[in-house]
Amino acid sequence: MKKASYILDKDYVIGEVDKRLYGSFVEHMRRVVYNGLYEPGHPLADEQGFRKDVIETVQQANISIMRYPGGNFVSGYHWTDGIGPVNKRKRRLDLAWSAIETNEVGIDEFADWVKKANVELMASVNLGTGTPQEAGDMVEYCNHPSGTYWSDLRREYGHSDPFKIKLWCLGNEMDGEWQIGRMTPEDYAKKALETAKIMKWVDPSIELVACGSCCTEIPTYPEWDRIVLERTYEKIDYLSLHRYYSYDPAHHLFYPTIEDQSDIAFFPIDMHNFLHTVISAADFVKTKLHSNKTVNISFDEWNVVSSSNPVFTEIKPWQTSIEEGEEVFTMLDALIYGGLLCTFVKNADRVKIACQSLLLNAGGMFYTKKGGQLVKNSVYYPFQQVATYGRGVSLSDRVTCPMIKTNHRGEVPAMQTASVFNEQNGALNVFIVNFDNEDDIELTMDFRSFANVQMVEHVIMNGDLEAVNSFSEPDKVKPRTQKIKKVTNGIVDVIIPKSSWNMLRFSTGNQG
Repeated sequence: MKKASYILDKDYVIGEVDKRLYGSFVEHMRRVVYNGLYEPGHPLADEQGFRKDVIETVQQANISIMRYPGGNFVSGYHWTDGIGPVNKRKRRLDLAWSAIETNEVGIDEFADWVKKANVELMASVNLGTGTPQEAGDMVEYCNHPSGTYWSDLRREYGHSDPFKIKLWCLGNEMDGEWQIGRMTPEDYAKKALETAKIMKWVDPSIELVACGSCCTEIPTYPEWDRIVLERTYEKIDYLSLHRYYSYDPAHHLFYPTIEDQSDIAFFPIDMHNFLHTVISAADFVKTKLHSNKTVNISFDEWNVVSSSNPVFTEIKPWQTSIEEGEEVFTMLDALIYGGLLCTFVKNADRVKIACQSLLLNAGGMFYTKKGGQLVKNSVYYPFQQVATYGRGVSLSDRVTCPMIKTNHRGEVPAMQTASVFNEQNGALNVFIVNFDNEDDIELTMDFRSFANVQMVEHVIMNGDLEAVNSFSEPDKVKPRTQKIKKVTNGIVDVIIPKSSWNMLRFSTGNQG
C-alpha cells in the first residue's frame, strides 16, 4: 500500500470561504428551465408551475447563488420579452440554442423561484445584441423601489418590493467565436465600461462581473484579461472565468481537447494554473493603475463534459420544448468534481464566486423525467458535502503523496485535498480525492496545532468508475460511511481507497 503524509496548522490561513463559492447556473437551454425546474402539470408543480422536488433538492445541496439567464442565451435575449402578462409575451427565435423561446419564465418568475429555493440571484445582462441603456433599465426594474417607469411597471406586474439583486454579470463569453455579438477585448471593454457606469448610477450598491477568458485554448487568452481589466478595473468587482473539462476527445464543447481518462488528476492542476495566470494579470493591472482595490474571481461556469451531454444529441431545431435529454454523470465524474471543488477552496482568498453549470438536466447535478421522478447524479454528492461543510476559513495543508503517470500531462500528484476550519464551533473538515486507480493510500494526518482532535465521520464514494444513477437505479452511486479512527496526540492514520472521494470531519477544542 502506498503512503502519504498530511500536516495542517490552524494558523496557515488561505482565506475566508465565501458562501457564494457554492453556486449553480440556470440558462434557458434544452431542459434546464422548461420541462426542468418549470413543469406545469407535474404532480409536484406549485401554483407557478415550478417543481417542488427541484426546489427541495436545491435546498438540500446548500446552493448559495444562482446565475441567470445565461450563458450563450443572454447574448441574444432581451429581458423585456419576459415581463408582463404571460399570454401577451412574444415568442422569439433563440439563436444560441436553435429553439423557440416562449418567455413563459422571465425575471419576475425567476426572482420568485430563487426566493422559494432560498438562494441569491446573480443576474446577467445582454452585451451581445443588448445596449448599456437596456442593462440600466433592467437594474431599475429589478432594484429601484418605486416612482419611475420601470420600477412602477414591476409593481404593476405583481412585485411591489424590489428584487434587490446585488450581483450582475456584464455579458457572457464575449471572447468566444460562438457568441452572439462577439467582440475584441478592446471593444468589449469599452462597452462593458459604459454599461457598468449606467448600472452603478442606477444602483451604486451592486457588484459587477466582467467577462474574462472563457477557456485557456482560446487565442486571446490571457491577453484578453489584461486588456479588459486595464479599461474596466475601477468599475468592476470580479472577473469571470469559465472552464469545462473533457476526458474523451470525441466529446468536447467549443474547443478540442486531447486528454483521456488517465489525465483527470491533471484537471485540478490545470484549473489552479488558469486561476493564477489571470490573478497575476489582475494584480499586474492593480499595480499599473496604482489602485487600492483588488479584483477577485467569479468562476461562474465550471463542469465536466460527459458523453451523455445533450449538446451531442441530435435535437430537431426550433422546438418550443424538449421532453427528454438529460445528462448522466459517472463515478469517475464525481472524482473530477471533488478535485475541482478542492481547487476552489484552496484559492478562497481570490475565488469568491463559483457556479457549477448547469443546475439540472443539461450538465446538471440532478435530472428529471417529464411527469416523473428526480434523480441525483453522482456529482451531486461531492458538491453537497463541500457546500455544507466547507464553511469557514480555508487552511493551507502540507501534503506529500505518490505521483501517478498521465498520458498527456506527465506525472501529477495522486491526491487533491482541501481543508476548512470553522472556529465558531471547532469543526475541521477535510476533503480528499485519490485519483490513483490502482492503489489505496495510507494517509498519516497530523493536526499538531489543534487541541483535542477527534474524528466525527469519514464519508467515502468509490466503486465502479463507469457506474451511474438512473431512473431504475437512482441510488447506485452514493456516499457511504466508514468506521471512524481514533486520533492520538493529534495524529491519525486513515486509508484513502483507490479512485475515491472522501470527506473527513473532525471536532477540535479550538472553538472561538
